[in-house]
Amino acid sequence: MKDKKGIINDSNPFGIIIPIMFVFIVSGLLFASIYIISAGERGVLLTFGKPSMEAQGEGLHFKIPLVQSIKKMDVKTQKYESDSSAASKDLQVVSTKIAVNYHLVPANVPILYSEIGKDYQDRVIQPMVQEVVKASTAQFTAEELITRRPEVKEKIKELLKERLMERDIIVEDISITNFDFSESFNAAIESKVTAEQLKLKAERDLERIKIEAAQEIESAKAEAESLRLQKQQITPDLIKLREIEAQILAIEKWDGIMPQVTGGAIPFIDLRNNQGATI
Repeated sequence: MKDKKGIINDSNPFGIIIPIMFVFIVSGLLFASIYIISAGERGVLLTFGKPSMEAQGEGLHFKIPLVQSIKKMDVKTQKYESDSSAASKDLQVVSTKIAVNYHLVPANVPILYSEIGKDYQDRVIQPMVQEVVKASTAQFTAEELITRRPEVKEKIKELLKERLMERDIIVEDISITNFDFSESFNAAIESKVTAEQLKLKAERDLERIKIEAAQEIESAKAEAESLRLQKQQITPDLIKLREIEAQILAIEKWDGIMPQVTGGAIPFIDLRNNQGATI
């Protein structure tokens, strides 16, 4: 700005500040109108707080500053863990720890946000898990919860999928990480296992004794049969043969010296008629 003498007067700072402020305001409004939805997310666009029923997909988007805002929702696989206490069919107290893998239906996140909000885990998943676990464990005895664990898991999973799907939450899988029972029940189970092991040992011992007894009987039968056959084979000819063999053995052992004592009969073997003679 020039004065009367034609000299430029720089005493008015607004000539510089206003344009700078205008640039900052425009830049701020421009940046405020841009938002980005990352991978694995969906956006809910709010206009004066009212959600749009069309989910905003991944990428770069624009909104009206000061009028519209964006709420981002995670649609990736998420994990929820919960501890639950319930009663079995035989009224045993069962403490269960369960892990649930789930994800939101991407196209329906505006409905979920408008009806529940972003704290859907505490408001929907947690109470639903508690309800389903109680309903499922009540159909099994405490022992069946251990022996039929895969079946219990499938029942909880199917029931939970059905219930949470009504809220646009898809259950992918569940894991029963722990079943815990009262000390008295655990002691009863341990006693039962011990009794079954002792019973099994007794049955094995009995089977072993039966086998050994059968073996002894068979051995005795074989020995008796052998004696019977030997008895049948003893004939007069066999007896005579054994006598001859004994006499030949005696001759082989005789040293040729006659006994010096003559006070009695001297035995002599007559080989001509195979009869012993006395002289």
